[in-house]
Amino acid sequence: MNVMSHKGYFARVEYDAEDEIFFGRLAGITDGVGFHADTVSDLKAAFHEAVDDYIETCAKAARAAALAGKSLNQWAAEVLAEAATEDA
Repeated sequence: MNVMSHKGYFARVEYDAEDEIFFGRLAGITDGVGFHADTVSDLKAAFHEAVDDYIETCAKAARAAALAGKSLNQWAAEVLAEAATEDA
């Protein structure tokens, strides 16, 4: 199993020999986000698209996108603290 990373998100990647495709899922978050492709370069692009779509979908739904390894409360506290220092 291999790991990819993009914008703080990680994915576990595997190869399905029967279907001859690469597939992956975002790791460390409770939402189910998956992607697949026929080539490694397409898999990387699909992973980046999946992460970007996940972040965009969460923003449209007015909820924070979860980050692996952090609880929503930890992430929100960091974002709010960062925003408060930017406004000061």
